[in-house]
Amino acid sequence: MSVALNNVVKMKICDPLASDCRDEREVLESLLPFEAAAVLELGCGRAEKTRTIAEAGKVASITAMEVDRIQHAANLRITDLPQVTFALGGAEAIPAADAQFDIVLMFKSLHHVPLDKMDRAMAEILRVMRPGGLLYVSEPVFAGEYNEIIRIFHDEQAVREEAFASIVRAISAGLFDLVEQEFFDTEIHFDSFEQFEARVIKVTHTDHRLSPELYDVVRRMFMSRLGPQGVSFRQPLRVDLLRRPR
Repeated sequence: MSVALNNVVKMKICDPLASDCRDEREVLESLLPFEAAAVLELGCGRAEKTRTIAEAGKVASITAMEVDRIQHAANLRITDLPQVTFALGGAEAIPAADAQFDIVLMFKSLHHVPLDKMDRAMAEILRVMRPGGLLYVSEPVFAGEYNEIIRIFHDEQAVREEAFASIVRAISAGLFDLVEQEFFDTEIHFDSFEQFEARVIKVTHTDHRLSPELYDVVRRMFMSRLGPQGVSFRQPLRVDLLRRPR
């Protein structure tokens, strides 16, 4: 059995037995050698993890890309992270020269790449990585109470499955080697439904248009879990750590 095929056999999309609740920062620090690294983050969103990594003071540089023009414009107003460069674009067309980055990060963003461009995105990531570089992909597992609320108005099962399939195809083709997989839960907290609506329903990268009836269903389901201190959900995550062969 080839190394690539052996790696694929070992892969799994979820682990129902995983129950550890961890901060993803701990996972990042345990898996990635950030010291003096040139980092590319694809789909940086509000740049929250960008800031965490930059402020740790280890990396040489971070190029933080975002495809949503509204969020990118907001990110450009961030001026206190001198080692970070914000760029507009998607993973399928990375505006960077070949072999520029030691580490590429995708936090819950691979499944947002258009389905017909996922394989191209994997090839682009390979192109801009240095030999031996690491690709860290975290993806939400399609399970859990939080997922049950989201899927009422935005069912991502198919795109998450295809995101996983694109990783499997890239490994099968020998583009990447699988280093390891990690499965764990992260905690997501909301103080109120209004905060949930602002952070989830009204995100600018996806046009969620809920009918009044559907909006009421989502609100009632959320409110049934809300307590005096807000509500915390455990979201299961999968991390796939890949390496570009030397």
